[in-house]
Order: sequence, then structure tokens, then C-alpha cells
Amino acid sequence: MSTKQSTLSRSLQALKNAGRFRMRIQSNPKAFDFASNDYLGLAEKKGQLKKAYQTLKSFPWFAPKSSQLVGGYHPIHQAFEARLCKLNGFESGLVVGSGFLANLAMIEALPRKGDLLLMDADYHASGIVAAKLCEATVKFFPHNDAEAAEKILQKTPHKNAYMAIEGVYSMGGDLAARELFDLAERHGIMLMVDEAHSSGVIGNNLLGIFDHYGIAPSANHIKMGTLGKAYGSYGAYILGNPEVISFLENRAKSVIYATAPSLFDIALADHNLQYLHKNRKKLRREIDASRAKAEEILGLVTPSLILPIPMKDSQTALEMRDKLLAEGFEVGAIRPPTVKEPILRVILRLGEPKALKRLLNLIKNIS
Repeated sequence: MSTKQSTLSRSLQALKNAGRFRMRIQSNPKAFDFASNDYLGLAEKKGQLKKAYQTLKSFPWFAPKSSQLVGGYHPIHQAFEARLCKLNGFESGLVVGSGFLANLAMIEALPRKGDLLLMDADYHASGIVAAKLCEATVKFFPHNDAEAAEKILQKTPHKNAYMAIEGVYSMGGDLAARELFDLAERHGIMLMVDEAHSSGVIGNNLLGIFDHYGIAPSANHIKMGTLGKAYGSYGAYILGNPEVISFLENRAKSVIYATAPSLFDIALADHNLQYLHKNRKKLRREIDASRAKAEEILGLVTPSLILPIPMKDSQTALEMRDKLLAEGFEVGAIRPPTVKEPILRVILRLGEPKALKRLLNLIKNIS
């Protein structure tokens, strides 16, 4: 064994000893899914699959074939962008291959040398990676702390200021503080909001954090979201003013040097977006019922469909996950470094209310 291989082996063993070793996991089709981010259960609606297929079938080709800038931009992409803009109140949109690539596009490209990027300390790992590549001064502020963010803003020389926050935080399930929107408004900060876990889940119209707070998007707002969660597909989008979108088309490496997003995935997301909008009142009632059930049985309150349950250590989290799987329920055992302290991450997923009640009672009894 080479020295390099020995180093890797030792590192892997250290992860195993610490309870942090990871492997790819296939979902069990016989188990109830309360682990994935398919919040609304759209990934299982075969009727939506057929609609996407029929849409794609009506065009002469079924793959994007190239970058959006050399012919890969398709009417399917354009139609989805237009629908997103209309529903969310933004002027322009851009589809991207994944949420990771969307964060990379925004954060690496937009803040320039001499600018300041304020980033919530709990921002997604894709944003952290992108921040290491951008030319701006990057400063992290304590999670959801608008006062701390403002102090950094005032003390740090800059030309332009940007701020990156999430609508719903993926591990804690908590919402972005309204005060951060107010801070951005007062100081003219360009606010980048990752709505991966909030679009389709919060707000009267299930459009996310802007909808939840009743904030009309302005020229200083940028919204990014993914399609692999509530929208039951794969890919991502960025919404903003026309200048922002044009700048990304010209400077964002994950747009310029990547094949355009899958036509089938975008078509599926578009049909799911239409389904979500048409059924938003019914889905809103079901979301509220799932949250109320968690509060009733476990005494835990969450403003989203993410329910984090603290575990004393990583091993306990894994044991709890395995016990619940043996009972036919999939949940997530989330361990450091993804989170500071281990949690059992339960998604209060729609579609199986009786199964959710059974799961919550099991967790209560096992705990």
C-alpha cells in the first residue's frame, strides 16, 4: 500500500471511530420516507411524470446538448423561467444545473474585488465553497443576528455590499430573520436568498420566505431555489433583475462552462410548480396539520417541515435511525461536520398522515 493510500485509510478509520463515516444510502421502497427533501410527495406522482414526458415528446430533441450560451437554452427552460418570474414577482430568471451550481454562480460571480459579502454562519456548504472563490471580502455573522451583521457592515470598508441568507435553514428548520431583510433595505445591500428549503413549504402561496413575510421583490433582491426538494425534480434557478441575470450569463462559470439543465427535469419541475400553485390552499392545510401533529405528540415546534431532534452523540443518532428503519420508517441521522451536534432529522412529509403519526409516537416512546 502506498503512503497516500495509508493516509486515506487512516483518515477513513478516524471517521469510523468518531461515528462520522458516511456511505451512499439507497432509499427502501418498502419504508415510509421521512428522510428526503421531497416535502410535498411530488416525486411519487406518476401523473406528473406522464405530463413531463408528453411535453418533452412534443419537441424534436430531448437533451439540451450544449451550454445555454451556445444553443442549449431551450423553450422548456424559457417557459419555466417565465412562470417562476410571474409567480414570484421577479423580472428575470435563469435555470441552473443544481442548487450547488446556483450558489456557486451567484456567490463566486457577483461580489467583486473591493465589495463586501456578509454570509450567515449557517449558510449551506455550497455557499461556503463559493465564498472561497469570490474576490470580495467575506465576513460571516452569527446565525440570524442582524445586529452583528450591521456592525460588520459598518466596520468593513467596501464599495458594494452583498448578503447571503437562507429562507429556511436545512438542518435547523428555522426561518431567516425578518430583521435581515430590513437591514438590507436600510443599507442598500444586495440580498441573496437561498430558498431551497422554503419554496413550496412556507408562505400563504407556498412561494417561500418573501411570500411568508409579505415582501415584494425589489431590484436589490436575488432569489435562488432548487427543484430537487418541494418541486420533486432536479436542477435549480436564480431570479433577479435583468442586469443581475445578464451579469451571471456573462461571468458565472457554472453557467458558462456547464451543459444546460436537463430538459426532462425542467419540464417535470414546471408541471409540479403548476400543480403546487393550483393546489396551494390544500397543501397549506396539510403542511400546517403535519406541523401541528409534531407539536402535539413531541412538543416540538417548527415553522417549516424540517423537525430536528437533538441526539446526545453520533452513535445514538445512528442507532435511533436504524431502530426506526426496522419499524419501516426512514429518517436522517445527521452528524458533524454537517451540524455542530448530532440530530435526528425528520421531514414532516405530506402524503402519509397516519404513518407520520405512528412515526412520531415511535420516536416519543423510544426516546
